[in-house]
Amino acid sequence: MKSKHDIIWLEEVDSTNEEARRRISDIDNLSVLSAGRQTAGRGQRGNSWLSAENENLTFSIVLKFGIERHMTPIRAIDQFAINEVAALSVTDLLAAYGIDAQIKWPNDIYVGDKKICGILIENSLRGNNLSHSIVGIGLNVNQTVFDTSLPNPTSMALCQTERSVGSLPFLLNRFMDIFKEYCKHYLNITGGLARLRTLYLAQMWKKDVTARFVDYTDMPSGHIDGPIVPTYAGQENNGKEFSGIIRGLSDVGNLLVEDLSEGKIREFGFKEIGYIL
Repeated sequence: MKSKHDIIWLEEVDSTNEEARRRISDIDNLSVLSAGRQTAGRGQRGNSWLSAENENLTFSIVLKFGIERHMTPIRAIDQFAINEVAALSVTDLLAAYGIDAQIKWPNDIYVGDKKICGILIENSLRGNNLSHSIVGIGLNVNQTVFDTSLPNPTSMALCQTERSVGSLPFLLNRFMDIFKEYCKHYLNITGGLARLRTLYLAQMWKKDVTARFVDYTDMPSGHIDGPIVPTYAGQENNGKEFSGIIRGLSDVGNLLVEDLSEGKIREFGFKEIGYIL
């Protein structure tokens, strides 16, 4: 199928994010690199991303900011907006196939208590603004058997979608239709970031419900398990467990959790809090 978007299809690559970084000077804004197989796919915090060959979507989008790129400059302090655009684009795509998904802060997409998609965003700064972003996305599409080291995976196929997914190129083109609309309507207009935040909060997993968390703020930086790998009840986590309620996000995108033991709202950055499933 002929692509509507600037998509480079690769048979094999170490990591689409790494390949995007290598080609960053030669490719245009909103270019996409997609691989049938990644030999060193990466998730958040350096975790590996395991994906069956040619069964799922593993791709990276390059965003280049500045008026000359037809992209409004994004301040460094507003960089979480890129996370919001990427995550909402995935949940919208899944909704089109009858899959009710939510965003597990900061970058995972969950269906119930199972992970269907991971997102890795790497930003580069120029002064107080973003120069460019590489948005890496791994969406489980057709895979039905997963590595046993993965704690809670699912896929579009396992979710028994209401509609046929179609080919991977078709699905990626459809995703890019959604992603570009989000960029156009929220990143490039006055007041768009505030509306984007409202949409993200409405899709947050476990928001406004009591849940169990692990506080890693007192852990040495090299021993933090982080929010990406879920912890299960009874599993060793080396952090302080507590009951809390996700109440929202700070201005810079940190997680705001009401600590029920302390009776106050606490702010957590990436790597400082984990979830107990």
